[in-house]
Amino acid sequence: MAGNWRWKSAQFAERKWWQRYLKGKDVKEYLQWKQGYWQNLLNICAHYFPIKDSDHILDAGCGPAGMFICFNRPGTTAFDPLMDNYEKDLPHFKRAMYPEVNFVNAGLEDFQSPELFDVVFCMNAINHVADIERSFDQLVKLAKPGAHIVVTIDAHNHTFFKTLFRLLPGDILHPHQYDLNEYQRMLNERGCTLVGTDLLKHEFFFDHYVLVVRK
Repeated sequence: MAGNWRWKSAQFAERKWWQRYLKGKDVKEYLQWKQGYWQNLLNICAHYFPIKDSDHILDAGCGPAGMFICFNRPGTTAFDPLMDNYEKDLPHFKRAMYPEVNFVNAGLEDFQSPELFDVVFCMNAINHVADIERSFDQLVKLAKPGAHIVVTIDAHNHTFFKTLFRLLPGDILHPHQYDLNEYQRMLNERGCTLVGTDLLKHEFFFDHYVLVVRK
């Protein structure tokens, strides 16, 4: 579990990061680009499982332009602890732009739902949470038996820097620092079957992966 001060600092930095990143970006052009980005990731997922029009979709830790932009339909739920801030801060996100999506301002540890989901997405969000073990528990709990969970992660390539970043705030946006094997283990320990691991982007400190598991 991340220290409370570290998580709060990360949330503050996350809000400011989005404000800087989207400043000056045309709303329509950015959202078209982002939808294309997500569609490429969905094409990877299609190698492992189909997504049906009737599937109930959960976008956990969705940010202001999450996977929900590809699923503006009944049965889609998206949540984020900064959802209300994004709507206030950014012209690129307004709930009214996605009238079919159920938006909830909540963190992963505390989100509650009366229903379970056929597909659970957690896109580059799991290392932003306060309590990563509880958050993984929640992802699995919210999925139907046999459902698929899709998680994108930044995984450390070097043990030295992983240890250093855990001790020092070298990566303020991410309270948690893990490598690929550790992320895979956390999902396997919760009874999930790993069906796909795809490298999305290679960098020196981190590689960016998508993990696909079946509950």
